[in-house]
Amino acid sequence: MALNTSPEAPVPVGEVSRLIGGWIDRLGAVWVEGQITQLSRRPGAGVVFLTLRDPSYDVSLTVTCYRAVFDKVADVVGEGARIVAYGKPEWYAPRGQLSLRVSEIRPVGMGELLARLELLKKALAAEGLFAAERKKPLPFLPRLVGLVTGRASAAERDVLETARQRWPAVRFAVRNVAVQGVHAVPQVIAAVRELDADPAVDVIIVARGGGSVEDLLPFSDEQLVRAVADCVTPVVSAIGHEPDTPLLDLVADLRSRTPTHAAKDVVPDVREELERVRQLRERALRAVEVTLERQERGLADTMSRPVMARPYTMVEEREEQVAAALDRGRRTFGHLLARAEAELEHTAARVVALSPAATLGRGYAVLQRADGSAVRVADEVADGERLRARVARGELTVVARRGEDG
Repeated sequence: MALNTSPEAPVPVGEVSRLIGGWIDRLGAVWVEGQITQLSRRPGAGVVFLTLRDPSYDVSLTVTCYRAVFDKVADVVGEGARIVAYGKPEWYAPRGQLSLRVSEIRPVGMGELLARLELLKKALAAEGLFAAERKKPLPFLPRLVGLVTGRASAAERDVLETARQRWPAVRFAVRNVAVQGVHAVPQVIAAVRELDADPAVDVIIVARGGGSVEDLLPFSDEQLVRAVADCVTPVVSAIGHEPDTPLLDLVADLRSRTPTHAAKDVVPDVREELERVRQLRERALRAVEVTLERQERGLADTMSRPVMARPYTMVEEREEQVAAALDRGRRTFGHLLARAEAELEHTAARVVALSPAATLGRGYAVLQRADGSAVRVADEVADGERLRARVARGELTVVARRGEDG
């Protein structure tokens, strides 16, 4: 709606700004495409500020969005990236400034591709496919190295020549496959699985030379990543140059910077190993010599002691002590024997004095009946009973006769 104005009846700036804001509010939310020329992400701030530029018309527009909206694409979007944003135009009346409040951001072209790869990367990482504890160690000297690479490629030549320079006896099982295009993923997966099933293969190298992000896409394919994660044989990824990081690098047991470095990582250098063996032998020899010298010094110190100069001194001193102890023992034992002999003689004399034989020797006799019992009372003996009388020397047979007094 046009305003009726004149030099005599102008419209205030504030009113014009207010009317512009009303017209912009009726525009509603729109999709906008442009290139990020400025990006401001203040630490701790909840809002991100961007400037979108249209190179065709040399026009710029201020864009604001919540940090959570931008964080979804922050890994693949930066200054210079082209994006498509969905937002509502807003007019800030006090300053007369137009901006776009964005609720969704989508990368365009390569940015969109990188965003999909980033989502896949996060999903696979959440499953634990990139965890360090899953990495298998490489063998020190592989018997057979599996190599998956393009036919007659520079990567194949670099790996084979570098490996044979380092260890001439190394053997390879080469599988030539497509390394870009629609056939690359199934062919690489088939080759990796074939080599993994061969028990003679100790390690597998997947190698490709450098290229654009699109050329290296097969090595970020989810099926290939899962196939490598399922391998029992250690897998080395050598894709492109050092800045290139396909998802295969993350799931492999070792990521090499280039195909040449893959050969160095897998195959030891015979010259370096021989030099290492020589150094270890020298260290072992020095260690043995030092140990021998230390033992010799200890033995010399021991032999220089007085006790080792006259080793019998200690024995002689102990001999005198042993002789004195034996002499004391003999004297003590003699005293004990003499005392015991005297006690035995006294005991024997007492026994003899108390013996019945001694009593018989003084003229007494013992009367016994036929059954051997001793006669103690005269009334126990019948008249005419035959008794045996034992005296000190021998025995007599007697017949009992009662006297007149009974």
